Amino acid sequence: MGLWGRMFAAGYDTFMSRPEKAGLRESREKLLTQANGRVLEIGGGTGANLAFYGPAVTELVITEPEEPMARRLEKKLPGYTRPVQVLHAPAEKLPFEDESFDVVVSTLVLCTVDDQEQSLREAHRVLKPGGKLLFLEHVRSDDPKLARRQDRLNGFQKRFACGCNCNRSTLEAIEGQGFSVADVEHGLFPKAPKFVSPMIVGAAVRA
Repeated sequence: MGLWGRMFAAGYDTFMSRPEKAGLRESREKLLTQANGRVLEIGGGTGANLAFYGPAVTELVITEPEEPMARRLEKKLPGYTRPVQVLHAPAEKLPFEDESFDVVVSTLVLCTVDDQEQSLREAHRVLKPGGKLLFLEHVRSDDPKLARRQDRLNGFQKRFACGCNCNRSTLEAIEGQGFSVADVEHGLFPKAPKFVSPMIVGAAVRA
C-alpha cells in the first residue's frame, strides 16, 4: 500500500463516521446478529464490525491484507472478551482448511478485492455445508441510467477509494459461486454520492 493508501487507512474511521451514524452501523448490527460459532471476517479493515459480534460467536478470525488497516484493527483488540485472531491474507487466498467455519462475513469488501469470483470461491470453500455468508456491499444499480454513470465514474472511484469498484454485480456473483441467497435487502448507502449508494444486505447459504 502506497502513501495514499496509508493516508486512506489513517482517515478511514473519520471518513466513515457520518455514514455509520446515519444508519450503516445499524445495518451492521442487524446483520451480525446471525453470526455464530466459528466466524471468519474477510477484509476486516479497521474493525468496524467488532462491536456487533454477540455471545453466539465462539471464535473470531479476521483477515486483512493491508498492513495499515490491520494495525488499526489490532489496536482495538485489547480487552476484547472473545478469542480473536488477525491474519494478513487476501480474500482470494485464505489460509484455512476446507469446511472450517460456520459463518463468513463480508462488509464493504467484495467491491475492492482484485478477483471477486475467486474471493467468493474461497469463502464457499472454507464454509461448512449449510454455513452462511453474511454480506453488506454497495453494488451496481438496477437502474440502467445510474449503472452507466457508475461505469463512467468507476475509474475515479477506484483511485479515490483505494481500489473500490462501484459497479460490480455482487449479488449475481454470490449466486454464481455456489451460494443460495436466503434473504437480501436492497437499500441505499447512507450519506454517499448517488453513484455509490445502491447497497445490498443479506445472507447466503453454502449449498
